[in-house]
Amino acid sequence: MSLNTFVESATEILGPSGVITAADGKEHYLLDFWRQNRGESPAVLRPANTAEVATIVRLASELGVPLVPQSGNTGLVTGSIPDASGEQIVLSLERMTSIRERDPAGDYLVAEAGCILADIQQAASDMDRLFPLSLGAQGSCRIGGNISTNAGGVNVLRYGMTRQLVMGLEVVLGDG
Repeated sequence: MSLNTFVESATEILGPSGVITAADGKEHYLLDFWRQNRGESPAVLRPANTAEVATIVRLASELGVPLVPQSGNTGLVTGSIPDASGEQIVLSLERMTSIRERDPAGDYLVAEAGCILADIQQAASDMDRLFPLSLGAQGSCRIGGNISTNAGGVNVLRYGMTRQLVMGLEVVLGDG
């Protein structure tokens, strides 16, 4: 199966708003934070929920299509953009921004991977709680990226790395 056929199948799963194929629409997803490195991809997939992520990952696994997960694309090591081959698909989590649950009594909230860090901090504050991860990019970085890189931030000495702030994860494995 060609990458184009995979993208067509992904469009059936995600709908037209969940897939970007136009060159000008993909540009932001193909450049690193410094705008010095550029990758290539025939499409950017933007699932809206975990079920869509699982379906896309399962299809990619079955067909051998490489995916590059992308959260806020604020990392400084070029790890969230595809390579220059044009044979990888970007899987952006930017539409997965819901805070699904807030539990002040249990001192936790449940956020989707694409939730912006500042929004999580505000949700915690609204419950009279503190989510202490604080980064220069907190207005644009997303919690999925923070967790995947185990971000530290300015409060790391007092509260620990991101890993110490996470109670659990809902994950999609490589086979979907």
